[in-house]
Amino acid sequence: MSLIQSIASFITAGIITVPSAAILLILLRSLFKYLDRNPFNWSVRTVGRLTDPVIHPVRRLLIGFRIEPRVAPFIAVVLIMVFGYFTFMLAENILNTVAGILFALSRPWVGAPAAITGYVLFGFLGFYTLMIFLRLLFSYLTTGYPSRWVRFLFRSTEPLLAPLRRMIPTVGMFDVSPIVGFVILYLLQFVVAGTLLKGWPVRFF
Repeated sequence: MSLIQSIASFITAGIITVPSAAILLILLRSLFKYLDRNPFNWSVRTVGRLTDPVIHPVRRLLIGFRIEPRVAPFIAVVLIMVFGYFTFMLAENILNTVAGILFALSRPWVGAPAAITGYVLFGFLGFYTLMIFLRLLFSYLTTGYPSRWVRFLFRSTEPLLAPLRRMIPTVGMFDVSPIVGFVILYLLQFVVAGTLLKGWPVRFF
């Protein structure tokens, strides 16, 4: 278990460090622009090259939505924070599932097979919840299916959301089926914790 905890600490440090460095570079880029620094200065060019892969797609996205592209650095910072959060939640979910399985395997008494099944199901339900969150995020950020990963995300969540969408009417312009989906997944996790994982720790991190 100590190895899993060490891996969790390492991943957490990486998830915090990488987005923080990216946000710092974007803030430096905005500061250089505000101070009207020489664009041929080495530090300005370096910061520009490092942040262009993030700023340019965000700027194109804003132009597509007829939004002032000058706010691209601010939107980029928000998106980095959001994706950092989702990355952390995904890593925590995977590590918690692995830790639960190892914990059950280390105690081979009656009920361990059910607990292993419970940890797998609990982790899968948490992962599926994150996929719906990401689908919502991409549905607001894009107007189509720009990559195979986004298409996979939409196809994977349709088995739950499509029936809910047919049964639940929209509220104005808003589709509330994802909210109902979150409630269903939470209740399923509650059922798994109260049956297959009864008497077993549910969270390790």
